Amino acid sequence: MEAATASQAATRPRAKTKKPRATRDKQPWYMWVAVAAIVVFCLFPFYWLISISLKTGNDLQSSSLIPPNPTLDNYQSIFKNPDFTKALRNSAVVALTTTVLALAVGSFCAYALARLKLRGKFAILAIVLTISTFPQIAIAAPLFKLWSDIGLFNTWIGLIIPYLTFALPLTVYILVSFFREIPKDLEEAALVDGATHFEAFRKVVVPLAAPGLATAGILTFIGAWNEFLLAVTLTSSSKARTVPAAIAFFTGATEHEVPYGSISAASVVISVPLIIMVLLFQKRIVAGLTAGAVKG
Repeated sequence: MEAATASQAATRPRAKTKKPRATRDKQPWYMWVAVAAIVVFCLFPFYWLISISLKTGNDLQSSSLIPPNPTLDNYQSIFKNPDFTKALRNSAVVALTTTVLALAVGSFCAYALARLKLRGKFAILAIVLTISTFPQIAIAAPLFKLWSDIGLFNTWIGLIIPYLTFALPLTVYILVSFFREIPKDLEEAALVDGATHFEAFRKVVVPLAAPGLATAGILTFIGAWNEFLLAVTLTSSSKARTVPAAIAFFTGATEHEVPYGSISAASVVISVPLIIMVLLFQKRIVAGLTAGAVKG
């Protein structure tokens, strides 16, 4: 009997041993090489910008990857320039105001499109998105004439209004997807407990839609901070001129000299806040951009 049992055990197929999880999840070496190549390709332009910003004089003609005589003179010169510091202030005010207004108005509009039973909601959303694809150059000249006539030319509000026009469609589109994913039962429970519709929206819906609000806010801020065409067209002095437009008016020591070092230093300075913002809120940005992409 024992011999039969031993023979059966010998002929029984052995169970496959599972490989350790670390071995199974290990990526091939060429994947890491490809990732490293993509990272270098994406970061090299920014590194080259920093390299130029640390060069002065004849070093600007050098094509070496490492600055021969690195210096911070370009950074000191731009911060001594009152037009640049005023432009930083103007950009901060205009971009922050545009972002706050876009989130405030866009959240109400998106909530209505997501919750209310309206005919033609898809058509309304399509029209809203169509506005964002409208070319800015087509409205630059009419706005210049209109703003000059009514006194909004070269003012903050003269930039905020057109910026808000292009920022709202994207804000509404992102928030509609988030509001649709929030269960209505939560709002109904708040209403049963005695909350008003606005309180339910403010205390229940808005906190749950925080990733979408963060995503829309960051993208709106970046768009307003980087905008160039309208900033050049609708301003004429440092009173309301934003940073991208101010950099275009940098001048060198002579008439035909292009101040590459100062332009590069200013570009690095205005890029740093955006980079920090994206690194801090990258998870919320990804969550907001992928909202509604997967169901179930």
